[in-house]
Amino acid sequence: MIILGYIAFLIIGLILGLIGGGGSILGVPVLVYIMSYSAEEATAYSLFIVGITSLIGAMAYLRKGEISAEALAQFALASLITVFCVRRYVMPAIPPEFSLFSFRVSKDAFIMILFSLLIFFSSLSMIRKRKPNRVSEAKWDEFARTPFGIPFVIFLGILVGFITGFVGAGGGFIIVPVLIFFLRLNFKKAIGTSLCIIALNSLIGFTGNIGMLKIDWTFLLSISGTSIVGIILGSRFAGKIPSQKLKPAFGWFTLVVGISVLIKELFFN
Repeated sequence: MIILGYIAFLIIGLILGLIGGGGSILGVPVLVYIMSYSAEEATAYSLFIVGITSLIGAMAYLRKGEISAEALAQFALASLITVFCVRRYVMPAIPPEFSLFSFRVSKDAFIMILFSLLIFFSSLSMIRKRKPNRVSEAKWDEFARTPFGIPFVIFLGILVGFITGFVGAGGGFIIVPVLIFFLRLNFKKAIGTSLCIIALNSLIGFTGNIGMLKIDWTFLLSISGTSIVGIILGSRFAGKIPSQKLKPAFGWFTLVVGISVLIKELFFN
């Protein structure tokens, strides 16, 4: 099963390299159901893996100048504080088993149920056809005049930080629309900024686990290296395989995984 897990992370990295995102969300199910880690351990390890892979992806956008420093300042700070607090204080405070709507629920099952819902929404973002964004540059004066304003964006940053901290996933399907529609970034700059936010959130969130969970650094670094090899391979083939067709197909596969996780945790756990 360990070998199967490494193969799965190689494929996850390959998907990331081919379509630029989405694959990392399958890391937690692989760690839980194939490699037999607890949900809390899996989400911690996923934060590190997602953080490293997103950082590699963000570097390419940084070299092209397609990362918004303003968006990082206004959106990422709230996320960083939230994700660290969730990993450091909220997760350890959740009891191993508790009552929810008169049902006894284990901590691991609760995390995986929430994670299945995240997979569901993430898969929908990959399946649906995205309309091109015609805004070429950030328009901060226009943003400042929106009825929502910066406090609303900070609230969304806190929401993303909570999601990232709780289920160990980046939340890019939330971040990208926020950057486009509320911060007026063009699509490429939104993707680059999103990868940077995900990398910062994930790695800062992971530090919240240091000293709280026993971390197998040898395994963590080797599985991250396997995923990075997949990213490099995927990036080399990215121009030869149309992502417009691959991304929806992977979205449908991800949707099936999310539904399977939900059914297993609700009826077979």
